[in-house]
Amino acid sequence: MRSSRLLLPGIAGLALAAVLAWPQAPVPASSSAPLVLAGGTVVDVTNRGNSAKDIPDAIVIVRDGRIADLGPRAEISIPKGAQVIDCTGKFLIPGLIDGYAGMNTQGQANADLYMGVTTVVAVSDARRGFVDFAASPRPHLYRMDSVGSTDNWNLLAHRPGWASKLQERGHPVELSTGDTLRQLAETARMGTRAVWLGPDLTAANVQWIIARAHQLGLATYGEFVATPYDVGIAAGVDALVHMGHYELGAIPDELQWPLVEDYSGPSAATAYDYAERLPPSDQRLRAYARFIANHHAALMPTFSIFYARLPGHRNLWEEPVAALLDPARVFDPTDRSTGEMNYPLPLWTRRLPASAQHWMELNQRRKANQSASRLWLINETLFSAYPHYLAASGAPVEGALPGISIHTELELLVRLGLSPREALAAATNNYSLQFGWRELGQIAPGRRADILVLDGDPTKDIWNARRISWLILSGNVIDRNRLLRAGK
Repeated sequence: MRSSRLLLPGIAGLALAAVLAWPQAPVPASSSAPLVLAGGTVVDVTNRGNSAKDIPDAIVIVRDGRIADLGPRAEISIPKGAQVIDCTGKFLIPGLIDGYAGMNTQGQANADLYMGVTTVVAVSDARRGFVDFAASPRPHLYRMDSVGSTDNWNLLAHRPGWASKLQERGHPVELSTGDTLRQLAETARMGTRAVWLGPDLTAANVQWIIARAHQLGLATYGEFVATPYDVGIAAGVDALVHMGHYELGAIPDELQWPLVEDYSGPSAATAYDYAERLPPSDQRLRAYARFIANHHAALMPTFSIFYARLPGHRNLWEEPVAALLDPARVFDPTDRSTGEMNYPLPLWTRRLPASAQHWMELNQRRKANQSASRLWLINETLFSAYPHYLAASGAPVEGALPGISIHTELELLVRLGLSPREALAAATNNYSLQFGWRELGQIAPGRRADILVLDGDPTKDIWNARRISWLILSGNVIDRNRLLRAGK
């Protein structure tokens, strides 16, 4: 699976065997006694965060990894022999979902869990490496796969009969209709939950792939270039991925037409530059914002990839859990001492005086920060039309770190204009609504018991989503301190 703007070398040294380790790592079996969370406030994240029917002094009963019952203490009896956790004064939310991220080491898996990420839509590509499906413990991993194009990172790429079909040989090429149909069916049988529609796919293929994927129960992610965004949106794509990419939907037709043949060359560079420099008040941009809001697609901006280039950022390496992360397994990490992005200069600049090199580095940083700020203003215009949002970190690339960056994503969604409750919904129940994943996203009977017990009210301050007192994964209490003590 590839980035539509940067086709870059893979992360060396990652074991191919990890790709073939499909089964979920086992979660310790629940004891026969139910688990009860007593006295906390269950936070309502339904209706995309537009409902506030919280349940104070609640009783939540968990059996066999699922939520069996919940309600006010006056209405729910605690079963005899239950393991009871006193949650008085605390707040309960569903485990967080990172909807687009890699996870290539045990340390990254532990960092996700420690920060309350209980489900990851897992991506293997040249920048994120192979997903470590053998990590244990780890969040629930929902596999994402590319479809419709040659791709060395495809989940089928090393299976008999597919290696020659999927080998890129320099650049992606669309597969035949027959091969794409077989690819969709086989990747669905492997347990894939979402498919990625990449930049080289043309409009006719995108339309029928979306329809067929939905028939198979697969969520669809669009990162279009050759296909106009309005075509993919009208076809029912579920999510538009990455700030800096989906803004292409606002370019004029004369810039879109050349992209069918030149989705990664000079025509694409011109189109991206045009989209980035659109004035926020541009009527074409406002019309595009309304079009998104009036259709099924949700925005998945992965703002965290731009976090270090936006004002007010922190040094994420100072987070305690960052000690679990190996910078060598993060593509283009920030500087560990400053938290700033690095902008290496060409080798020839070594002949220049140190002052000239320093000036060039500062100039590159200034241009990158200006680019991020322009895209942010465009996204404020998109937000003003009130589309739906899904939270995802994009980690571990360009400064985004596993576990940590889902919280920077929540912070940035709030900065954009979502309420804290709406931001929480974007990382929880919106996935259930948008993708039909009814097993997660809520604290409700029948849902998987992935629960965070918080020391503060996250609907008042999104920072409180980090103040995790208890972490529960599939009904099992996870020792967060033990996660933190583990190696990389």
